Amino acid sequence: MFNMNEIVGTHDILFITLDTLRYDVAQNLLAQRRTPNLEKVINTGWEERHSPGNFTYAAHHAFFAGFLPTPITPGIHPRIFALGFEGSTTTTDKTCVLDGSNIVSGLAAKGYHTVCIGGVGFFNKCNPLGNVIPSMFAESYWSLELGVTHPKSTENQVNLAREILEKTPNNQRLFLFINISALHQPNYFYLPNPKDKIDTIESHAAALEYVDSQLAKLWNIIRQRHSTFCILCSDHGTTYGEDGYTGHRLSHPVVWTVPYTEFIL
Repeated sequence: MFNMNEIVGTHDILFITLDTLRYDVAQNLLAQRRTPNLEKVINTGWEERHSPGNFTYAAHHAFFAGFLPTPITPGIHPRIFALGFEGSTTTTDKTCVLDGSNIVSGLAAKGYHTVCIGGVGFFNKCNPLGNVIPSMFAESYWSLELGVTHPKSTENQVNLAREILEKTPNNQRLFLFINISALHQPNYFYLPNPKDKIDTIESHAAALEYVDSQLAKLWNIIRQRHSTFCILCSDHGTTYGEDGYTGHRLSHPVVWTVPYTEFIL
């Protein structure tokens, strides 16, 4: 575990949620070397964890309260971020304990400029519900070009991230959050010959390959700026017919089991 009290204040922080990414798909593609840009930063493979929520809104509220996906092994697992509240058993001397009702405002109090690049509908800013999470940040962005229906959403999100990173002074610490939308349904259009516009586990995998194809540009931009602590994870998986289930917001192993990694660029 990184000592986050040495990271916070000295490093930029990048938090990416690969919305809806299944652990089994992520790990299989990594093993098959079909995600080379993720492979460059995940040398030991994805860590298997349990999400605190089975759909985007619930999971992200937990994340921003300091409850990132939990290691699958039994036991009390220390957290890298926490908010000050009585009775916490998962904070240690390596946990960065922040003030406030969410870690975004807590990092802002530590001098971070906070930016959200939205993706799926809970970040769309088109209605009061879609503004709840983005409103935590000093800057927040969403457009149809960043959303689930646009085939080049990740490319557009990375280009926007580049603009944000380039305009932020190097001496200003930055907390950049990106909700990658491409894996969420619909994703059938990432297959070369989709059948009847139906999402499948194969199109889910193809969407991850597309996302990976855009990440080299992001890694290069980050390296040019400042040492950055990175968190990459899924918020939940999704079902494609397993045990009769389709979709998520349900408690099934492929929904609550998610990939996780953290590293410094």
